Amino acid sequence: MQSVLRGSQLGSGMVLLTYLFLHLTNHALGIWSLDLAGRGLVVALRLWRSAPGTIALYGAALLHFALAVRTIYGRRHWALPPTEWLRLWAGLSLPLLLIRHAVTTRLASSLYGFEPDYERVVTVLLTSGTQGLQLALLAPGWIHGCLGLWFRLRHHPLARRVKPALLALVVLLPLLSAGGFIRMMRAVEAKGSMLPPPDPKLVSHQLALDAWRHHLVTLYLFLIISAFVAGQLRNGLERRRLQNR
Repeated sequence: MQSVLRGSQLGSGMVLLTYLFLHLTNHALGIWSLDLAGRGLVVALRLWRSAPGTIALYGAALLHFALAVRTIYGRRHWALPPTEWLRLWAGLSLPLLLIRHAVTTRLASSLYGFEPDYERVVTVLLTSGTQGLQLALLAPGWIHGCLGLWFRLRHHPLARRVKPALLALVVLLPLLSAGGFIRMMRAVEAKGSMLPPPDPKLVSHQLALDAWRHHLVTLYLFLIISAFVAGQLRNGLERRRLQNR
């Protein structure tokens, strides 16, 4: 069973890491032009919004989250090395940022027909003052996934030999992605009065989308906190039973 769980965690993590890699790469294309990044976005949407892509992405996300909740519940102690704390922080903080992004793009598209492109997305972020959240979204999942993959591969000789190249990729890709997004923001801001108006579908359903976002964040925090509290209660009961023997 443990080998099945480890394999499920690795497989679902690889799907999510692939999604993040393509997402970061697509943002990095903005260094060259907003139009090039837009063409990359079209390709990404075709991939992840296809039936196989949707099943793979959201199935992997649900499976990975369920395994994370199980791990939090089953942990017997929390004396972790710094790299594990970093991986834990990155993994748990990512959904808080992703929920906002997913509601504004995928959920708005599925429920209300909003079709995102980079110009529209950047316009929404600039008018709402949340462009900083988009930049913060770039790093945590990438760090979490890369650390998790490295913990699995670090004992292989080939992985140790290519460690400098892997480290360069881990560091440079988020930086290039952030640079591309900043370049796209400047390109949109430079248009000034020529900025496209916010999508009316998005504006008219903003309250409903905000409610979805609030409920999803609340559910996420409830599940994480409940798993931690239940695990601590189980640990306390087990210690008490051992003391009474």
